Amino acid sequence: MPGFVKGAMWALCVAVVSAGSNAALGAENDAVKIGVLGDMSGLYADIGGDSTVQAVKMAVEDFGGSVLGKPIEVISADSQYKPDISANIARGWYDSGVDVITDLPSSGMALAVMEISRNKKKIALVTGAGSSEITGKSCSPYAAQWTWDTYAMSAGTGATIAKRGGKDWFFITADYVFGQTLERDTASVVTTNGGKVLGSVKHPLNTADFSSLLLQAQSSGAKIVALANGGSDTTNSVKQAIEFGLPKAGIQMVALVAFISDIYSLGLKDAQGLMLTEAFYWDMNDDTRAWSKRFYERMKRMPSMTQAGAYSGTLHYLRAIKAVGSKDSDKVMAQMRATPINDFMTHNGSLRADGRVLRDMYLFQVKTPDESKGAWDLYKLIETIPAVKAFRPLEDGGCPLVK
Repeated sequence: MPGFVKGAMWALCVAVVSAGSNAALGAENDAVKIGVLGDMSGLYADIGGDSTVQAVKMAVEDFGGSVLGKPIEVISADSQYKPDISANIARGWYDSGVDVITDLPSSGMALAVMEISRNKKKIALVTGAGSSEITGKSCSPYAAQWTWDTYAMSAGTGATIAKRGGKDWFFITADYVFGQTLERDTASVVTTNGGKVLGSVKHPLNTADFSSLLLQAQSSGAKIVALANGGSDTTNSVKQAIEFGLPKAGIQMVALVAFISDIYSLGLKDAQGLMLTEAFYWDMNDDTRAWSKRFYERMKRMPSMTQAGAYSGTLHYLRAIKAVGSKDSDKVMAQMRATPINDFMTHNGSLRADGRVLRDMYLFQVKTPDESKGAWDLYKLIETIPAVKAFRPLEDGGCPLVK
């Protein structure tokens, strides 16, 4: 049996039905079924994983646990961060009655599941993956990219640093669709703002040794070394850059995509001064603090923006089902687009025709150890980026749904 088939079968076997039902996944009923397809033990487990499952459950509980007179069920599985395994799980889930799949932490996974959701006319809420291709040429009428994308990160972190005088750039890039689109989008912003890209180097997922890549970056003469990667690849890059003395040599390390869990893992001694763009931070206002306190009580850690996004997307989806009185995907997606998105992380957000959720984004700087007042007091707000500036103009993405 091919390895990926074994992996898919294993992942399906460990899927957990959270509503207390021990019935087989394929049992026919009218319950709304939400599938959380994530990375439970790998590179992105901290920004997603079981914590995203819990965020989705919080949304279901806050909604009331049922809709249209039927219970809401949450199931989950580990994709092992592989698009082929993700596609097999998604196909089985949709065929057996799952109505929506969320999380999808990698762009390859998201694109694979989106193609199946399009064919099955079922919904995919991408709350984890960030490639701007998801709402570009690969857009789908049944998919939404809920939290962030590579264009927004480049428009936030990349543009701000370039405007502040960071002109000579070198990229260390994860060699898959997410990293490639992140480098592309950021390089475009840098050159538009008068900067230059002096070079780039690619690396595979889960690289342990960045020494040769950092030496290439240093020898390029660039003053900005941009990390177009994520998870432990980002934290390892930063730690090893400090060991090699790049910051002491006047080279600024830029984490184009970093999450609160990455900064917590790095510690303020190493992470201080880093600039990063996020869609959410727990300590922004009373609403974000209240929800994050509830999340912390469950998980003993503060939520990432993707975990907050999974809650937001799930709640908006359930509200749409209630409003139209049906699980029909076309009707639900139309209602989701027609209704403003309002919750603790999003204020008057909207879902565009290409699947992009528009919301304000936030440029943060990591605090120094002296500035921090607690273990999770990590960011200070530098700038609020309005949605209209944070995300790619609708007509520029190449989405075939846009006329």
